[in-house]
Amino acid sequence: MSITDTRSKNVIGELSLLDKFLPVWIIIAMLIGFLLGYIDEVKDAFNAVQFGTVSLPIAIGLLWMMYPVLAKVKYEELRRFLNEGKLFGTSLFLNWIIGPLLMFGLAWFFLPNEPAFREGIIIIGLARCIAMVLIWNMLAGGDNEDCAVLVALNSVFQVLTYSFYSYFFLSVLPGWMGMEKSSVDVTMVDIAISVFVFLGIPLLAGIITRIIGLRTIGKEKYDNEFAPRLGSTALIGLLFTIVVMFSMQGDNIIDLKWKLVQIAAPLLIYFLLMFGIAFVLSWMLHFTYSKTVTLSFTAASNNFELAIAVAIGTFGIESQQAVTTVIGPLVEVPVLVALVYVSLWLKDYFFTEDGTPKKIGRAE
Repeated sequence: MSITDTRSKNVIGELSLLDKFLPVWIIIAMLIGFLLGYIDEVKDAFNAVQFGTVSLPIAIGLLWMMYPVLAKVKYEELRRFLNEGKLFGTSLFLNWIIGPLLMFGLAWFFLPNEPAFREGIIIIGLARCIAMVLIWNMLAGGDNEDCAVLVALNSVFQVLTYSFYSYFFLSVLPGWMGMEKSSVDVTMVDIAISVFVFLGIPLLAGIITRIIGLRTIGKEKYDNEFAPRLGSTALIGLLFTIVVMFSMQGDNIIDLKWKLVQIAAPLLIYFLLMFGIAFVLSWMLHFTYSKTVTLSFTAASNNFELAIAVAIGTFGIESQQAVTTVIGPLVEVPVLVALVYVSLWLKDYFFTEDGTPKKIGRAE
């Protein structure tokens, strides 16, 4: 039995209990929220205090699901960007040009007459990976240090560009192509406020936490003990947000029925295509297996926490855009687990034993 065969059999076993059953936890949260929706007192409590256009409980949940993840990012590794221009240039091309355009095209193809759901899909496509990709990359034998740098790079780019990208793909590009613009009169300022609150604030808190943590307990203890424990609590914020969303949207969600398939289809195809495009491109550029896998998973993964936060902050918790973003992790998690197995299988066919790419058509 090869090392690849042995590793592929252990992929699921290497996932934590929380990560292994994430889709299950999300479905349970949906069901709990749906049942709570029948209790008027619960809805009143959730809406009692407002934070801008978002109820305070939801705002707390959104901020908490982002903060632990951003506290894990190794921002100090960004200086390596200057030393590996080819790698990071390829990542920027895949993440900020190919990915958004591909999701935009798929959203319009599958949901041409459903503007709200379409916008939710596009928002997911614009939210580039910063969290669980570290897990998929590790399981597939990718370069963990490069992955950490790409995650940090995506975090910074999202703060700088997400509001502009969202406005461009929702309201500008459709107009240029003679298509229908956003179903809601949304401005770049509206999106920028959501990005600042639900990404900027937790990003700043995460950077400060990391700086203080590295100085007080050291890098090894912070990365191996503190950050993983803190990171696991992000799931609480995510699940709490989903419970509240579904308590307020239960009836609307039941009415979706087969439209859930329409929402899931472009997401499924997106994850598979982005992984395939990134893998082939990286192999053709003669990257090693570990770097090819890292580029492929960072290109195929998305930051569904940010997508949920922006959709709620911009369009409202009862919007179809917000519901659509919750479908994202239900599709992404099982697909990315499957792609871990696919990448380990592809390794034997496209790379030599030391990880260098084989020549087209035959092994070196």
